[in-house]
Amino acid sequence: MASLLAYCKLTELADDPEVQALIPGMYAAAVGYLEDAGVSPPEEATPRAARYDLAVNYLVLDAWDHRDMVVPAAQTDNPAFQRLVNQLKRTEGVAPIG
Repeated sequence: MASLLAYCKLTELADDPEVQALIPGMYAAAVGYLEDAGVSPPEEATPRAARYDLAVNYLVLDAWDHRDMVVPAAQTDNPAFQRLVNQLKRTEGVAPIG
């Protein structure tokens, strides 16, 4: 949770009731989104785990930033995030090296 809050630049707001109420649900939704996309949680302390955590953090930050449901008219998908999800899918079920 500490690294997620740091990624979202919410460390100083960790005790804020809004952060405490919303971030856990946003985290669960992000994990569910990746599972529905065909990406299962990886083994801890692997390069794939770092990519997975980055993808989850991205989804939580996006949900936090857009929690008021206002979306810019010119918004497009983030290609870096899509590449990250694609890489996670390609490594699904692959044993870690080492």
